[in-house]
Amino acid sequence: MKRILLIPNIKVQNANAISSPYTIGFPAMTAWLGAVHALERKLKPRGFDELQFKSAAVVCHQIDLQTYKGTDDFVHSIIGTGNPLDKNGNRPSFIEEARCHLTVSLVIEYSGVDQDEMPDLFSAVSHLMHAGLKMAAGDILDFGEPSAFKIDSEKAQRALMRKLMPGHCLIERRELMQEAMADGQDAIDAMLDYLKINHVSEQNEQGEVTWAARRKVPGWIVPIATGFHGISELGKASSQRDPDAEHRFAESVVTLGEFVMPYRIDNLDQMLWHYHADLENNLYLCQQNTSTSSS
Repeated sequence: MKRILLIPNIKVQNANAISSPYTIGFPAMTAWLGAVHALERKLKPRGFDELQFKSAAVVCHQIDLQTYKGTDDFVHSIIGTGNPLDKNGNRPSFIEEARCHLTVSLVIEYSGVDQDEMPDLFSAVSHLMHAGLKMAAGDILDFGEPSAFKIDSEKAQRALMRKLMPGHCLIERRELMQEAMADGQDAIDAMLDYLKINHVSEQNEQGEVTWAARRKVPGWIVPIATGFHGISELGKASSQRDPDAEHRFAESVVTLGEFVMPYRIDNLDQMLWHYHADLENNLYLCQQNTSTSSS
């Protein structure tokens, strides 16, 4: 049995849409798990000492990427923010940041809270969400009333999934890249092979030509950032944020994911993500409890 905390229809403004150094769009899974972890840390001092958020899923209901493409433009441009003028009346220098407005629901697997404590937990969650908690660096404008579910049967899971519709949950599809790399492709070629759109023409017996656009596999396949790979040894760095913690340089881990509608999820573990540290390979990852390929 799983105990689930649902925070539905969270409206987030100006979330960070740069999910990795190479991709722009839906915020990285590291950002969502980071928000869930921050919420857990803020709840513990409020009388929930045993509370533990074990894993989480994010379901996107709507997203508005802040980009613009003119009539004759070939690419989209980032819509920047109107920063205040400096003391001389000139526009200050700034780094362009991709932003998005979106509505999501968070599905959080939890433990350490008794049933009679749930009203207090709902109240504390609502207070913290209103008190300036950030999600993917964005501001929370509104959200639905938190609720709890005990997932001990298929019927209970269907009841939860109905609360998440319409929407799309993000799942990992790293097995696609693993299969392609096992056949000799390098990582970037394997990824692009699944993202590119192939235009194919067919001619019938009457000479009529029809065109079709398709990808290598069906589904809404996207590149996603799922963690970090350490590229330097652990040590101290000048002016590091935490003077007591060891520091290391890292780069993003990018793989393939897929947006699927919740009713297609057979097992709740297929949509839940958790932290995983592979210290032998210097990997700090977000990964799913159970992949769709192993179900």
